[in-house]
Amino acid sequence: MPEIATLARLLKELRLPAIARQWQAVEKSALEHHWTFGQYLAALCEQELAHRHSERLHRHLKESHLPVTKTLERFDFTACPALNPVRIAQFARYPDWVERRENLLLFGPSGVGKTHLAAAIGYGLIEQGVRVLFGPTTALVQSLQQAKQQLRLAEVLERLDKYAVLVLDDLGYVRKSDTETAVLFELIAHRYETGSLIVTANQPFSAWDGLFPDPMMTVAAVDRLVHHAHIIDIQADSYRKRQSHQRQAADHHTHPGSPSAQQATQMEVTPMS
Repeated sequence: MPEIATLARLLKELRLPAIARQWQAVEKSALEHHWTFGQYLAALCEQELAHRHSERLHRHLKESHLPVTKTLERFDFTACPALNPVRIAQFARYPDWVERRENLLLFGPSGVGKTHLAAAIGYGLIEQGVRVLFGPTTALVQSLQQAKQQLRLAEVLERLDKYAVLVLDDLGYVRKSDTETAVLFELIAHRYETGSLIVTANQPFSAWDGLFPDPMMTVAAVDRLVHHAHIIDIQADSYRKRQSHQRQAADHHTHPGSPSAQQATQMEVTPMS
């Protein structure tokens, strides 16, 4: 006959930590509510599944390197009236486009929130069980370049395959050296129809001839990115510029007699006689 004293050891060997912590509290509820043995077992299994989901979520968030606080709830959609918040939320909450290995390309000038949106979508996807890796494109390219020098590029690219989504932030800031653009192209070609990319870029495709030195490489990279892609063009004022104007307006309201920052820079300094 099984002994209760051995239960802790058995649950440890079976790697069921949530059940090991909760079985006595759940047993108390089962007795109070006259559960069947099956109901008791189901309640314990639910505890274990919830624990595993929480642990997996925490692990995937930690490895994603997503910037903190960049969530959809914190994004100011009022500053981008042409941007559809429902559409953005769908990318975060419904990963069917990731299952189809499609890409998401975010274009727009500096400071309009491309990085914030990319990270927010990444957070949403992780909550749906999708593994995501975020990083500046320059840092990832330099890492790939080092791997290529060590004859390990294929190995590193395959290691990145465990992430269903790679977020390449600020793609336009990659250095224009042949070696860096070559590994960037190899990454894009490797991910083509095998995994999804979220790309943020300040430059439209028409300016990418300056990114890839070889025009044929530019055409091939754009073709692979666009073939299965959703493209979002964000046209709005810079967030940092808006904040600066708001601070100036607040200062002027608080100190109406003082000149604004712009006026101050335009004032001539008269030398003392």
